[in-house]
Amino acid sequence: MLGVKPCIFFSLALLIILPGCPEDSGGETGGPVVLISTSKGDMKIELFTQEAPETVKNFLAYVNDGFYDGTIFHRVMPNFMIQGGGFTEAMQQKPTKPPVRNEAANGLTNDTGTLAMARTDAVHSATSQFFINVKDNDALNHTQQSYGYCVFARVVEGMDVVRAIEQVKTRRRGMHTNVPQDSIIIQSVKVLSEASYETKSES
Repeated sequence: MLGVKPCIFFSLALLIILPGCPEDSGGETGGPVVLISTSKGDMKIELFTQEAPETVKNFLAYVNDGFYDGTIFHRVMPNFMIQGGGFTEAMQQKPTKPPVRNEAANGLTNDTGTLAMARTDAVHSATSQFFINVKDNDALNHTQQSYGYCVFARVVEGMDVVRAIEQVKTRRRGMHTNVPQDSIIIQSVKVLSEASYETKSES
């Protein structure tokens, strides 16, 4: 059913969470901050370089290549998550880099406002697609029964934009369900601060 399209598998393999309330969190990890500009507004995310080093490196490689520019949030499920980073507005899936190792066992949870990598039912199959949890999705966390979905970032500004996207009307487009009726375009993704990431990489 989900073939080549990375998705979140209900009860069998998909849910999302992170520690604390993103925008209200007091401390900062010092990870890179990335600006995601969308047709609904901007959001800033902080990357967890220490907890998910390979995942963050993979995500930044796509960012630096301009891969996400012009892609869409193609799957929106209220009270669950919003997913994007793989399809064009014409619902054409973009070619990706090789899959990255799943770092879901990093101690982070799929809490409201966290970002995690989407994947197929294969544990280590994540490429470019990611999702933003709009609720605490405990079922997506790493456990002895389920490997889970790797949390690698959190929204630090712009949860109002996430909420606006969550509420859009959706429809079916071919084999794809929960597609926004009006395209939610990721116009650009840019690194605002990368110094701390470079420092950690050299150490």
